[in-house]
Amino acid sequence: MKKSNTNKKEPFHKDALKLLKTARGHIDGVINMIEDERYCIDISNQILAIIAILKKANTSVLNKHIDRCVRNAVNSKDVDEKIAELQNIMKYIEKTK
Repeated sequence: MKKSNTNKKEPFHKDALKLLKTARGHIDGVINMIEDERYCIDISNQILAIIAILKKANTSVLNKHIDRCVRNAVNSKDVDEKIAELQNIMKYIEKTK
């Protein structure tokens, strides 16, 4: 009999992981829609929904980064490096709007 591990640690990015798995399921659905030659607008709407899920996952990851990594950097004097990382990712996010 397989013993369940009740002490299993939850992933740090639990929320993002759930969103990414949801997006993966939606992507499989869109692939099926395309293979079935479904209506283009319906396909496009599903793709836009996936993009929204991915943006939400990214926001979750960045919030965790700020909460843990940046906070730790402030305490360890690596704050300039972490601020530069955040500024770079914000530039990239702005380009993808």
